[in-house]
Amino acid sequence: MTDLIPPYGGTLKDLRLDEAAAQSVKADAVDYPSWDLTERQLCDLELLANGGFSPLEGFMNQRDYDRVVSDMRLADGTLWPVPITLDVSEAFAAAIDTSDRVALRDPEGVILAILTVSDIWRPDREREAEQVFGTRDPAHPAVTWLRDQSHPVYVGGRIEALDLPGHYDFTHLRLTPAELRERFRRNGWRRIVAFQTRNPMHRAHVELTFLAARQAEANLLIHPVVGMTKPGDVDHYSRVRCYEHVLHKYPEQTTALSLLPLAMRMGGPREAIWHAIIRRNYGCTHLIVGRDHAGPGKDSHGEEIYGPYDAQEMVTRYADELGIQMVPFRMMVYVQERAGYAPIDEVDESTETVMNISGTEFRRRMREGLEIPDWFGYPEVVEELRKTFPPRAKQGLTLFFTGLSGSGKSTIANAVMVKLMERGGRPVTLLDGDRVRKHLSSELGFSKAHRDLNIRRIGFVAAEITRNGGVAICAPIAPYTATRNAVREMVESANGGFLEIHVATPLEECERRDRKGLYAQARAGQITGFTGIDDPYEAPETPELRIDTTDCTVEEAAQQVLLKIEAMGFMDLQ
Repeated sequence: MTDLIPPYGGTLKDLRLDEAAAQSVKADAVDYPSWDLTERQLCDLELLANGGFSPLEGFMNQRDYDRVVSDMRLADGTLWPVPITLDVSEAFAAAIDTSDRVALRDPEGVILAILTVSDIWRPDREREAEQVFGTRDPAHPAVTWLRDQSHPVYVGGRIEALDLPGHYDFTHLRLTPAELRERFRRNGWRRIVAFQTRNPMHRAHVELTFLAARQAEANLLIHPVVGMTKPGDVDHYSRVRCYEHVLHKYPEQTTALSLLPLAMRMGGPREAIWHAIIRRNYGCTHLIVGRDHAGPGKDSHGEEIYGPYDAQEMVTRYADELGIQMVPFRMMVYVQERAGYAPIDEVDESTETVMNISGTEFRRRMREGLEIPDWFGYPEVVEELRKTFPPRAKQGLTLFFTGLSGSGKSTIANAVMVKLMERGGRPVTLLDGDRVRKHLSSELGFSKAHRDLNIRRIGFVAAEITRNGGVAICAPIAPYTATRNAVREMVESANGGFLEIHVATPLEECERRDRKGLYAQARAGQITGFTGIDDPYEAPETPELRIDTTDCTVEEAAQQVLLKIEAMGFMDLQ
């Protein structure tokens, strides 16, 4: 009988030490410098350790990194499309040297692996963005991550894994490549088509995957990403519950569900190559590559970042090296006369009625509590999603006021808070800049780093309030665009609404008010780094609302905010 497809590179690189060796290394690691892994680094480490990233044996050294960025190949010529790097702070990089052994820990301090340092270098992250993702546009989430969240120094070296990151959710579905391969062997599966997804599955997806598996004469693996996906995506807990419902729609013994702890980069064509390599390591012979596979959407000018079939073309170009067959995505549409789904290229739209609901329309219907037709979504899946995404009027909400000192943002925020509390229905919390400084960030100064940290703390608290259905009202200066965007991402990831309100009162008017005397002190040089005087304020380009309080009363400004909330559907204020 034909054996399973061999891993990419021929050998599954499981980097985990046996128990005795792990205990010995753990004892020695007490004296090693430690690095606490970020969420993305945790995902990368897990797939390095369990062999999902075979043939890699650690975080990339500089030679591998440089060639991957420029040529999509490791230094030895092996096809590899995406840098797998360990980014660290300048302070940490200055404290280590090549040949040092570094303990890599999870956020709770649990040691997971030892890195033997081979290289330390400062990458050109703008070049990385341009070469790997084909753009420097901040609308691409990976570009924004490189600029605003990654650390400035990369450290490369081999990994010795002591354990995999701990997971307490869906443990029966978290199979390593070796475990999944063993399951395939046990069940007699030899031809397996993988379906990559980061979204809930509806009827069209089931029809598509069933058709793909039938055409490939293969079993089907639903292999959703449960690491990091695109900001704003449905959380993986909700998605996995939906996948478990959908699994029952396939014939018994034909389909499996397993979870992939991948940190996606939304890298389009290069990412499709990466997905193919990973699925081969998990034992799959085929991969469904969709239209705009792993695409991030539109750029800052409203244009698609990648072409709809760029990913399919790139996978085809490297098919021989990948050794895994691509099944091109065929858009499935519901045909009214057939009372079922069919590939769009097999439908005669002159005689048949095509019915479809776009992702945007589906989200609108969910947001407004409207009916989702049975032909589009399975009732149990829709019900599961309604638990996570109630109509906007029942969602949590963050109102994020930003503006110069003296612009009136705190006064308006207080007025809005009172009016919302007067109305009732949801808990309301005010996170005013001065109050947060006193109670949450009293130890922080006013350097850029400390101001950023203060805003991120506000964002964290606001996201938790929003997650639990409350209204968080924030009123810091928040002068930097990247930090405000990070707060938006936190809140939206908590399945809540986010309204950025720019209180755009001109500097001259703010300085004229100057109730605290801060502008006068800044002009006199008694205060440095003061926003608007010797430190910039980056005005929001597209806030949900902009208010100039020069000729506007507090009552009028508050009403503008309330009307915006109502217009966006977050609260019925009639």
